[in-house]
Amino acid sequence: MDFNSVFGSWRHWPCSAICFLGSLFLLLNHVTGIASNSTYLIGLGSYDITGPAADVNMMGYANSEQVASGVHFRLQARAFIVAEPQGKRAVFVNIDACMASQIVTLKVLERLKARYGDLYNEHNVAISGIHTHAGPGGYLQYVVYIVTSLGFVRQSFDVIVDGIEKSIMQAHENLRPGSIFVNKGEILDAGVNRSPSAYLNNPEAERSKYKYNVDKEMTLLKFVDKQWGPVGSFNWFATHGTSMSRTNSLISGDNKGAAARFMEDWAEQSGLLEDVDNVYLDESKVESIKLNGIPRRVSNIIPNTCKNFNELEQLAASFRSSGGRPATRLLSVVRRVRSYLKQAERPRFISAFCQSNCGDVSPNVLGAFCVDTELPCDFNHSTCNGKNELCYGRGPGYPDEFESTRIIGERQFQRAVDLFKQASEQLTGKVDYRHSYLDFSKLEVTLPKASGGNEIVKTCPAAMGFAFAAGTTDGPGAFDFKQGDDQGNAFWRLVRNLLKTPGEEQKECQRPKPILLDTGEMEKPYAWAPAILPIQIIRIGQLVILGVPGEFTTMAGRRLRDAVKTVLTSGGHGEFDHNVHIVIAGLTNTYSQYVTTYEEYEMQRYEGASTLYGPHTLNAYIQEFKKLATALVTGGAIEPGVQPPDLLDRQISLLTPVVADATPIGVKFGDVGTDVPKNSGFKKGDMVAVTFWSACPRNDLMTEGTFALVEFLQNKDTWVPAYDDDDFCLRFKWSRPWKFSTHSHATIEWRIPESAASGVYRMRHFGAAKSFLGSIHHFTGSSSAFVVM
Repeated sequence: MDFNSVFGSWRHWPCSAICFLGSLFLLLNHVTGIASNSTYLIGLGSYDITGPAADVNMMGYANSEQVASGVHFRLQARAFIVAEPQGKRAVFVNIDACMASQIVTLKVLERLKARYGDLYNEHNVAISGIHTHAGPGGYLQYVVYIVTSLGFVRQSFDVIVDGIEKSIMQAHENLRPGSIFVNKGEILDAGVNRSPSAYLNNPEAERSKYKYNVDKEMTLLKFVDKQWGPVGSFNWFATHGTSMSRTNSLISGDNKGAAARFMEDWAEQSGLLEDVDNVYLDESKVESIKLNGIPRRVSNIIPNTCKNFNELEQLAASFRSSGGRPATRLLSVVRRVRSYLKQAERPRFISAFCQSNCGDVSPNVLGAFCVDTELPCDFNHSTCNGKNELCYGRGPGYPDEFESTRIIGERQFQRAVDLFKQASEQLTGKVDYRHSYLDFSKLEVTLPKASGGNEIVKTCPAAMGFAFAAGTTDGPGAFDFKQGDDQGNAFWRLVRNLLKTPGEEQKECQRPKPILLDTGEMEKPYAWAPAILPIQIIRIGQLVILGVPGEFTTMAGRRLRDAVKTVLTSGGHGEFDHNVHIVIAGLTNTYSQYVTTYEEYEMQRYEGASTLYGPHTLNAYIQEFKKLATALVTGGAIEPGVQPPDLLDRQISLLTPVVADATPIGVKFGDVGTDVPKNSGFKKGDMVAVTFWSACPRNDLMTEGTFALVEFLQNKDTWVPAYDDDDFCLRFKWSRPWKFSTHSHATIEWRIPESAASGVYRMRHFGAAKSFLGSIHHFTGSSSAFVVM
């Protein structure tokens, strides 16, 4: 910022304004003084991981027909590093992906070792997924997780690995003295239990300790740079990333990705100043300088013009569609609204909404209903007249999944803002960590016997039950499968046996689960499911993060947290008091599906059928995490275990490559196919749509760039970026007339937000076309201008 231009005419200011500026200067110095009691070095980073927006199956619902064909908003990897100035450091990365992947984690660690030596490794780096079901798949290494994506998808894998590495690099380069504050609070309307019958099978005495059948608490960290003030926040809250349905085809971070976008935009616009006031100043001083409300982003980028409609209409009429023309790859990056090339010296504000023990928690808070009768689904089996395919959960915006995503995202965002403003408990103390690899296919677990003494039980090789194929109320399965099935049927057992017949020992180990897929014992063409899993504890002062490689149900997570807390706060170690904050980071470092309690497993709903390693899986986690916690407080070492396999060189991909792109004779890439109506005007809330002749988005993922842009006309001759494909209100949709056609279209849809400034706008598309010789050519095109009043 040019301070001379801002303050150069101070001599002409009234005395009251000069006094106000002086007071503000003293107040901000007071703020800096309070905030500068730094405890750690902190650094945050963020990078685009939006994968292929065409042709690739989405990860989460295992629906082979759910194939990406555009972008709702972009996906990010967001990282923080916390280090003691002369001690240890820890890294936590939150990725807008369905889950972490073992092969992704291994390759990220390899890159970090090549770049930083032993500074970052499997012990102090955690990578966690938000569990969106609207991201491209094909980036995991085990067969069962890449069947519907037609095998491994190198583009999906590479963009995630690259983005995680670059987010950590940014965080590393941004390390500066700072402080971290923690706060907690409830969100009552962002999640419901989708398997309440299984939850009710837990002991009544245990259930009576809790007010709700899902966890309602959000735990938030606020990062405050010694020089710059607040620079970011990370929080953990349990709710599934299934606001977007199993038929959605637009890449989306779902409700948690939306919440992160809302909070980062809020902070960029006005939140930081308001936050500083509210946290560090008394109420009378707050009222004198705080901003009014939470403005939306665009009103801060462009002025709200006050011209009449006729004048704007005449101005818009002078700008017709440009026609397609060549462009450079960099142009898409430069024109992006949040381009890193436009960042000032001040660090970007980075906010991550991380996943927790979401196993049985649905964001579809209106409940599950039968689509044919509108009646609630069967309580025990989630069926409608015996069929699971008709039972669907409904989000708060039903029947609009985009609206449901916005609402659940905003509920998390608004609570996070409240906690961020009020955070006052500072983290102090050590940075430490423990990590171990464990073979969950044959882990011995010691359990107390009701009659006294102990017994030793074992976990099992991975297997999936019949109810796995029934799906959930967030995304039901097909055929005649149903949740709560502890018997199976002869036909599907016959089909199962064509792949692998489970032995008697395996069937007995997994009982009462009837085995549909014996994935832990299937090795052709390579391993179908993981056996070796990582578990991890990261400590930052009085905050403890439990990194688990799966989806723990509500009660499973509670038992794990309680067991770890007991270890940390007992034994006279003096390291922790009972105010220790323990969070579960779900879907971390790899993925191994679900973890239920023993009692929930007995019910064999979807979550129990997807608990891979048998009925004692949770007790195995509790036993091993207690060992990590004991080592953490005593300073002891942990056996590292055997590293999981690297199967990258064995991956198979059946996804056909892009052969070539073409347009009809006389048409160029970027030409407008369907323009806005001539002399058109739109109101806030209207939908504007323009279609362009395009090419396959797999030719260039436009990483850190954009496929779609809404531009605002400034000073009658300058087009300013206003919205892009990372905005919730803008959708980029891609289509081709048939699967192998070389022709394709891109449609940009803009739902005009209430915060949009009145004035003249136009749509713009960026793309990349592949010739029959294999070369890539970038292009752009613009629509005719139109008026928004």
